[in-house]
Amino acid sequence: MSSALALMWRGRHDAGSATAPLNAVSHIAYGDEAFEVDRPTLRHTLPGVLLHAASGVFWALLFEGLRGRHARRGLGATAADAVAATAVAAVVDLAIVPRRLTPGFERRLSARSLALVYGALAAGLLLGARRLDR
Repeated sequence: MSSALALMWRGRHDAGSATAPLNAVSHIAYGDEAFEVDRPTLRHTLPGVLLHAASGVFWALLFEGLRGRHARRGLGATAADAVAATAVAAVVDLAIVPRRLTPGFERRLSARSLALVYGALAAGLLLGARRLDR
């Protein structure tokens, strides 16, 4: 959720539309037309949100796997695991997967905004883990 909120915030800043980056994620299903859609639509926004949420669950599973390596789950270890999982996510998303499987939002956001979105993912993983640990 944290990364989706960051996408909306930075989409409004970079593309003039909070939904543009989420719509761009639907390029996986609808191709390049998704990069041109700025307004909320069922065709692009709903699949974009669902695909983004599914990717968040995927990266959270990696994060939990990393966390399982530590006998003690201190803040430092948890933060390091959140950063490591997010770094892997960014490299895979932006450099390894074929173009059709990239998140798509990188086509609508600046490099600074991408860093903020992935930072929000790391923060969300960390905060969620800390909440569950209590």
